Amino acid sequence: MTHWFHRNPLKATAPVSFNYYGVATTPAATKVCNDLRLSRARLLELFTDSSCNPEMMKNAADLYFSLLQGFILSLDDSSQECKLRYIQNFKWTDTLQGQVPSAQQDAVFELVSMGFNVALWYTKYASRLAGKEDITEDEAKDVHRSLKIAAGIFKHLKESHIPRLITPVEKGRDLEARLIDSYIIQCQAEAQEVTIARAIELKHNPGLIAALAYETANFYQKADQTLSSLDPTYAGKWRKYLNLKSCFYMAYAYCYHGQTLLASDKCGEAIRSLQESEKFFAKAEALCKEYGETKGPGTTAKPSGHLFFRKLGSLIKNTLEKCQRENGFIYFQKVPAEAPQLELKANYGLVEPVPFEFPALNTHWTPETVAAFDLTKRPKDDTAKPKPDEEVKPLKEPDIKPQRDSGCQIS
Repeated sequence: MTHWFHRNPLKATAPVSFNYYGVATTPAATKVCNDLRLSRARLLELFTDSSCNPEMMKNAADLYFSLLQGFILSLDDSSQECKLRYIQNFKWTDTLQGQVPSAQQDAVFELVSMGFNVALWYTKYASRLAGKEDITEDEAKDVHRSLKIAAGIFKHLKESHIPRLITPVEKGRDLEARLIDSYIIQCQAEAQEVTIARAIELKHNPGLIAALAYETANFYQKADQTLSSLDPTYAGKWRKYLNLKSCFYMAYAYCYHGQTLLASDKCGEAIRSLQESEKFFAKAEALCKEYGETKGPGTTAKPSGHLFFRKLGSLIKNTLEKCQRENGFIYFQKVPAEAPQLELKANYGLVEPVPFEFPALNTHWTPETVAAFDLTKRPKDDTAKPKPDEEVKPLKEPDIKPQRDSGCQIS
């Protein structure tokens, strides 16, 4: 089963040379700076390389983060921070707010910003794989795993590193709690979509499928509510996606709940459940159109033309017709005026983020290497300090053309 996921653009960043002439006073100190420059450039290249896979990404990210930790961690296990933490200014754009970047002279800002982009890459890798027409079982597992890894990275940044920033996070920026929470919840919801597709394929109990769909719809609704106080100019398109997915999975929940009721000889209630499913599907269809017409950051798509969307429409129609036929021939039950209350709890298949930790400090960092940085030799007039309002060029993300029958473009 193919999937369609909305994706916001990657964060962009200004180049960093890590050239500290006069400050790095030994070959070992110069070498670690050179390694930092090369590993950062390599990681940024991989973000837009469509042939990159999770193993390549993990190796490149681990190398850069292990080197960057030398600017952050104290080598003598003391509570004092590393003297190199504020040596470099870093600039990063946001996924929603265009190309005007935030700038902080803080290595922790670089750590969380680059970590954020790594998490985004995992979501985009999952999206490209999930959009394939004939996705295999192993590929579906990769999608599921990548989304859980992304959720784990976002969660770790929020809990362990963003609170360490000296400069408070600006409202509406990527590192703010509302946005991070929405990304975490969206990753969990999308991973559960893969679980639901697998459960349907293996013809699992309709009650389990209904419960998973209901939990997934609630995830999407929660992510949407988390963004409700953000400026719609930036978050409007993203929210349309979350809202339409919530309605879509509510339609799924009522559809499969109807099948459960029919199997229990509650044909009248089953019909009412399927009618409610139709309502949510129609609402999702309307939101698909609104999503396509809403300007803002994110994927270009026509989700209502996607195979996953059309399949559900046919399923609801056929199941409702079956219930109505059987009620006319066998049950003769009255159809309730009120839709059944969904009080469904999934006992299996719920997604939790994969725990994440940054790698250990690179072995090239020693007390002697850190001591070899003489901060008194820094230029007093720091003319290289970037202007905060200067634009940063966006990353050229791979143009992934839609698969046949998918009706959308996955970024």
